[in-house]
Order: sequence, then C-alpha cells, then structure tokens
Amino acid sequence: MNKRQLLTTAQNNRLTPWFNLIVDTHLVTSTMNTLLFILILIMSSTSAAKSIHLKACPNKPNCVSSQANDEHAIVPFILTKAPLINMKQVATLVSQVGARTNISHEDDKLHAEFTSRVFGFVDDLDLIIDNNTIHVRSASRTGHYDFGVNRRRVEKLRSILKEQGIIQ
Repeated sequence: MNKRQLLTTAQNNRLTPWFNLIVDTHLVTSTMNTLLFILILIMSSTSAAKSIHLKACPNKPNCVSSQANDEHAIVPFILTKAPLINMKQVATLVSQVGARTNISHEDDKLHAEFTSRVFGFVDDLDLIIDNNTIHVRSASRTGHYDFGVNRRRVEKLRSILKEQGIIQ
C-alpha cells in the first residue's frame, strides 16, 4: 500500500488526523535530529575555543583595559616565564594591591573585587593569561569618574609583579 492508498483508507475510517500526525511526526523527528546535531557541533566548537577577551570598557572614564584601543588602553603585562606562571601566587600578589579584596581564580583567569574603605564602592579587576601576556582590565561598577583609581591599581600591580620577577 502506498501513501495515497493509506490516506484513502484513513479517510474512509476517519483516521486522517492520526495518519497525518504519524507522517508529520516522522518528518519532525528527522528535522529535530538534524538540528540537534548542528547544535551539538556549535556548542562543542565554542566550548573548545578558549576565550581570551576581556569585557569591553563602558563609555565612561572609570575603566582601563589592555585590550582597549582608546582612552581606556593600558599596556598588558608581559611574562618572563610564560609556562611557569602560578595563578595562586599571582592571586596572593593581587591581594597586596588593596586591603578589602575578594579574589577567585582558575587555570588562566583571575577575578578580584576591590571594595573602597569609605563608601564601599566595588571595582573589578580581571586578568587573563594569553601565551606570554597577561591581559588586564580594571573597572568601577558604579559612578562615572574614578579619579584614576583603576589605572593606578593596575600600575601598582605591575610594579609588584615586576618586583617578583613574574613580568618584564
């Protein structure tokens, strides 16, 4: 029996809705399998790629980034011994930059939150290792102008890392 004969039989038996559902379900299932396969490919390729990009600075003068090309730009840190970098040691040195600091880190990334003493403003510092370079971003969460606090923080960290022989 071909599809036309099945359809005629189904119409005679008033089963047309069920028959169409079965045929449509087969088409939907094969389409869904194809879409699922494509989605898995996309997800696996993006998770395998390592992100070495920092969040862009907002259009305010309260942020510096080594990946910026405008007034927010700051020179990245160049490692002296790229494969031997110890992020736990770097986290300890970052804590020397400010008194009220909360730090988290993993293999090649570090995030620190600095809280100001008087008003409790929070600034974020992010470091990402990319080969022999540490990209850095420091930004205020609130307000418009930071009076150069983030730039000075990064430069203080630069001098501490230089003293320890971690960067050039």
